[in-house]
Amino acid sequence: MRILCLGGGPAGLYFALLMKLQNPANEVTVVERNRPFDTFGWGVVLSDQTLGNLRVADPVSAQLIGDAFNHWDDVEVFFKGRSVRSGGHGFCGIGRKRLLNILQERCIELGVELVFETDVQDDQAIAAKYQADLVIASDGLNSRIRNRYADTFKPDVELRACRFVWLGTHKTFDAFTFAFEQTEHGWFAAHAYKFDDNTSTFIVETPEAVWKAHGLDQMSQEDGIAFCEKLFAKYLDGNALMNNATHVRGSAIWIRFPRVVCERWVHHESIGGRQVPIVLMGDAAHTAHFSIGSGTKLALEDAIELSRCFAQNTDADEALQAYEAVRSVEVLKIQNAARNSTEWFENVDRYSGMEAEQFFYSLLTRSQRISHENLRVRDASWLQGYEHWLAKQADSKPAPPPMLLPLKVRDLQLKNRIVVSPMATYSAIDGMPQDFHLVHLGARALGGAAMVFVEMTSPCPEGRITPGCPGLWNKTQMTAFQRIVDFVHASGAGAKIGMQLGHSGPKGSTQVGWEDPDEPLLAGNWPLMAASAVAYGPTNQIPQAMTRQDMDNIKAEFVRSTRYAAEAGFDWLELHCAHGYLLSSFITPLTNLRTDEYGGSLENRCRYPLEVFSAMRAVWPAHLPMSVRISAHDWAPGGNTADDAVEMARLFKAAGCDFIDVSSGQTTRAAKPVYGRMYQTPFADRIRNEVGIQTIAVGAISEVDHVNSIIAAGRADLCAIARPHLADPAWTLHEAAKLQSRHVDWPQPYLSGRDQLYREISKQKELLAAMDSAQAAIK
Repeated sequence: MRILCLGGGPAGLYFALLMKLQNPANEVTVVERNRPFDTFGWGVVLSDQTLGNLRVADPVSAQLIGDAFNHWDDVEVFFKGRSVRSGGHGFCGIGRKRLLNILQERCIELGVELVFETDVQDDQAIAAKYQADLVIASDGLNSRIRNRYADTFKPDVELRACRFVWLGTHKTFDAFTFAFEQTEHGWFAAHAYKFDDNTSTFIVETPEAVWKAHGLDQMSQEDGIAFCEKLFAKYLDGNALMNNATHVRGSAIWIRFPRVVCERWVHHESIGGRQVPIVLMGDAAHTAHFSIGSGTKLALEDAIELSRCFAQNTDADEALQAYEAVRSVEVLKIQNAARNSTEWFENVDRYSGMEAEQFFYSLLTRSQRISHENLRVRDASWLQGYEHWLAKQADSKPAPPPMLLPLKVRDLQLKNRIVVSPMATYSAIDGMPQDFHLVHLGARALGGAAMVFVEMTSPCPEGRITPGCPGLWNKTQMTAFQRIVDFVHASGAGAKIGMQLGHSGPKGSTQVGWEDPDEPLLAGNWPLMAASAVAYGPTNQIPQAMTRQDMDNIKAEFVRSTRYAAEAGFDWLELHCAHGYLLSSFITPLTNLRTDEYGGSLENRCRYPLEVFSAMRAVWPAHLPMSVRISAHDWAPGGNTADDAVEMARLFKAAGCDFIDVSSGQTTRAAKPVYGRMYQTPFADRIRNEVGIQTIAVGAISEVDHVNSIIAAGRADLCAIARPHLADPAWTLHEAAKLQSRHVDWPQPYLSGRDQLYREISKQKELLAAMDSAQAAIK
């Protein structure tokens, strides 16, 4: 093939040499607008894993790059006059100029033609000149080629909230260093790491509002850099900060990071009478925020994957389709992690109330790619010390895994941080809980969780979701629930039990979950009501818009059910204001079209749910907690967002709410959630740390590692586990056994099973360790 790479950064150079290495008959040309030794920026960071990928792809250049790397294991954070440090993280730093020179020299050695100081204005003209069979658009984040064929590539470019400047210094740091300094206007963060014997990268970033408040937008380059030198003087040991972007004028050296994602990566263009594929690579296709150091990694791994696809596919189109399919998924994973990391640095103030120990842990796990047990592999001694610190904060003398830390809420003592989510089982008859509910909830109370929640229970017959949903509108139902509560309390497991009250509103009178969920009953439908006459879906009933009298009646029914819940002996009460049900239909603007004092602004839309909550709180025992479940994001245009969720939480906190149970979505069929591991936890994190109210994290939390990371980082105070508890009533006990933790009480009748389980897991761990040792010896 005749291959033309437009852009001589890491992506273009590395792909060029790999394709020449794959087949010396390939004619490969790299065209770059800068001179060979020009570079903007300082050092780049790669992980040990990425370096391993380079060794497989081209051992020769990998060895040269490895020899030039400065390697370190430690991360150190300076925060509020203290420092915290841990090891085992495995980073490599190399000067960007040095990396490019190594790749350039390797290209020349293999016969790649390098053309410098050529600014390509027309990719089609230069492709015709070189009679290219393949054009690689590796022309950076401001890619002209991506913009020219935007109709095909469909790029989405989002400028992030912070301003940052990429500087250098001769102060050499022996760890990947993060330094945080607070000014009268807000926080600045520095990211610093050594990349050669006498130079370090030193990136300074701050929210744009803080940047402007200090007048940095009006300063010259020299004055802006002097400001940073003064602010971070204690870390520089008298060394200056240096700028090599001298081609940029004034405050323009401070930029906002552009997050780039493209829907497609391959475009075909007719050039010289032939259809020539033009393929995005590196920053032209995607970007990942510098706070996770993956931009160069992604560029190099793009090159590796495309060269591999050509090696495995004789048909070029099939190779390009495979490349786009594989890399778009891998990049999305990195970008999701990068988004979490970016948002963390954009919101340092959110975490500034933490002690240095937890602030450090939160920073390390900010992307949700590094978990609690992964930190144990990296630095077991440091993590053990942190677990002891957490235990001290929780007044726990043993130092269990974070998920097993006790928690006191009002006068209620929870033995750990695991909650069994309220999950619909559709097994009630005329609202009456059955023996199934006793067995279902009783088994999970014996399974180690701190608290089990009854599924959403209606205060009136018309408030049920389905005919199989429970209710609490009469004494007989209360007595049936009391039987379950009494079993949980008498079981000896130490579990508590919570009641979740909610009215289905526009989502009522539907089929049970294993039939056609959310669709109307085939017969016997009952009338619905909601904030406004807006149906949940095209086949659902149009509900009646509630009158003032309706609102008073429903509030009275919630109060009656609250009294019954207290009489039955429940330990916790939750009000369901999420998922498109009655109270949620008031909160979301997508379903609240009212023009009275209960519609319009968010405060007005929350008015009726707050009235209901306050009336319930007034009759619920003062020594027991109450929580509210909210949909923190509607995931639909025009709906509530995370910003609105923060304000909702403030309003409920002011009304006496103890916990916000943070869910999202299900308020409209138009919702398009962005799913993933722990995908709703960032909402719980934000509400907890901005509003100062305790939260329950829910959604795609399925492993003990998830829970430990969430609790240890202060992202939530409890974790509600749903589907895993349907599959395993003793989920908490079994997850604790995987950790070999004894800080959990098993019911006495099950102790012999406990001991066998711990022995078997211990044997499996020993066997895996022996296998790992044997494989390491072979290598």
